[in-house]
Amino acid sequence: MRAVQATSFGAPSVLTVTELPDPVPGPGEIAIDVTHSAVGLVDVLMRRGVFKDQPGMPQPPYVPGLEVAGTVRAIGAGVTGFTPGEPVVSMSAAGTGGYASVYVAPAALVVSTAGYGIEPGLAVSVVPNAAMAHVALTQVAHLAEGESVLVHGALGGFSAAFPGIARQLGASRVVGTVRTGKLAAAADTRLPYDKIVDSADLSTALADEKFDVVIDPVGGQLRTRSLSLLRPGGRLIAAGNASDDWTHQIDSNQLWLGSVTISGFNAGAFLPTHPQHIRPALRAALTAVAAGLGETVVDVLPFREAAIAHQRMEDRTLRGRLVLTSADRS
Repeated sequence: MRAVQATSFGAPSVLTVTELPDPVPGPGEIAIDVTHSAVGLVDVLMRRGVFKDQPGMPQPPYVPGLEVAGTVRAIGAGVTGFTPGEPVVSMSAAGTGGYASVYVAPAALVVSTAGYGIEPGLAVSVVPNAAMAHVALTQVAHLAEGESVLVHGALGGFSAAFPGIARQLGASRVVGTVRTGKLAAAADTRLPYDKIVDSADLSTALADEKFDVVIDPVGGQLRTRSLSLLRPGGRLIAAGNASDDWTHQIDSNQLWLGSVTISGFNAGAFLPTHPQHIRPALRAALTAVAAGLGETVVDVLPFREAAIAHQRMEDRTLRGRLVLTSADRS
């Protein structure tokens, strides 16, 4: 198979295209002929070696990539409900292996897209993240019908999945925030936000508005400022650290005085211990995307431009999702 390999930890230039043996599905697994592989911030952090000392994290050389779309290539023993050639999208079990023309996934993390009319580039860009957003909102934030949601980094890969799922769950209002340089892109988005505002000037942009749930994949000082945007009883979900501020801390007295909650959500940690939520979340994600609630911008690049994709992630020079394809042209 053709694959993109991280030959060492470091700059985007460590990503190279190579040939590797085709993987074979074991019991309970599905091999997928990959057409599209999603590129995410976590791929960048892994490549830089941010998590290299954490147990179970990949060590070079390894193939990055968490989510793929394609067609069923082969089925392992004990797998039912799938047929060869069927279009599918898969979430990741290990956080690696996606930048390849063949990918093996646990069947529990694979869902058929047949009959939904979702283009595979959009499917891999949105469906896995929408499934994770569904779990975060239902099992961690416990979003109730009629509540309001604020989403930081509104156009980012994970954040972009939240407005559609929040709408599906009955949220009364969904507001996004972006950096100043993203306001023009925000004005053109088809994602179902009520409005998107400048995160640099929240007090002016939001006036006195308060929210029941805040989704924060950014971290840093924005996380602290978000506490004042919660109603009593509100929940802030720490869902990432795009700010790259690894020393930031919260004064717990602010939680007590405001009667608010902060919960972390890391799908890689949560889903393996709560597998019963995966299938319902994937079904909800497919329904939301098919209904047009996840219409984000998708840029497709060939495998040979994986380093460019990672550089664009680091430079924040993207408007939506970046996806790789094993084809020689995008």
